[in-house]
Amino acid sequence: MTDTTTAHRNADDAELAKFAELAHKWWDRDSEFKPLHDINPLRLGFLDGHAGLAGKTVLDVGCGGGILAESMAALGATVTGIDLAEKSLKVARLHGLESGVQVAYRNVAVEALAAEAPASFEVVTCMEMLEHVPEPASVVEATARLVKPGGWVFFSTIARNPKAYLHAVLGAEYLLGLLPRGTHDYAKFIKPSELARMVRGSGLELVELKGMGMDLVTRTYHLNDDAGVNYLLACRKN
Repeated sequence: MTDTTTAHRNADDAELAKFAELAHKWWDRDSEFKPLHDINPLRLGFLDGHAGLAGKTVLDVGCGGGILAESMAALGATVTGIDLAEKSLKVARLHGLESGVQVAYRNVAVEALAAEAPASFEVVTCMEMLEHVPEPASVVEATARLVKPGGWVFFSTIARNPKAYLHAVLGAEYLLGLLPRGTHDYAKFIKPSELARMVRGSGLELVELKGMGMDLVTRTYHLNDDAGVNYLLACRKN
């Protein structure tokens, strides 16, 4: 079911169409979404280590097919996932029925939900989404409005620098074939310093910044202190 709250729309139709074409592959671990499945335990551990997800009310912004949303629910969180790609949400709901993991999914913009239900969640996550929207600062501000005082907000995205272009675009899309060509637009990548300014400007405190690296030989992922390509940000609302 599609929500009628469309007053706040911060979306790129070309990006939504791109994910709509791939929606049926969300839970295929050997598909274009394999990298998301591979990094999911890493980012889940990062989230749980800070926020203690069990028993928490969680919002997953840009939830896609529900990979992260289901894993948080499996840890005991009460999870709502939102996305503007209806086909992805259909896949997420279907997989939830098959897995028995309960997540509430809504087709609604994060800005619209912030206007509708401010300070409603103890944890808000926004993973691998900011680099796909026209106005990332608008998303950051909305997440800050949605989280309760003392709650946690988490972001992950890609830094904008030559190294990130080499790894995330040339390497992942063209050389290794980990992602479809054209998945990312380098101009939309966000420097950690830029995201930090958005976070602080929205009333959030930056608690920890971590990089995510991949071993090219074993193709396994790990957290590190190099935020030059993929990085995670843990924030808290004062």
